[in-house]
Amino acid sequence: MILPNKLFSYNDSILSKLPSILFVLDTPKSPVEILRLCRNIKGPVELVDILDCLYALKKIRLNDKGEIQRC
Repeated sequence: MILPNKLFSYNDSILSKLPSILFVLDTPKSPVEILRLCRNIKGPVELVDILDCLYALKKIRLNDKGEIQRC
């Protein structure tokens, strides 16, 4: 997980990408759909880090279909 520090600025960290994921989740979506819609995410590893962070903050959850939705 890349957090802002002396080496990485806020814009390079995953914290700057949290709002873009939440904005896309107006309806439940699969991780593949989220990755396609968010152009500022570099790859699936970064997406998993962002989703882990959002889940820990209780901002997203998985529904019965395995899709990600906002809380």
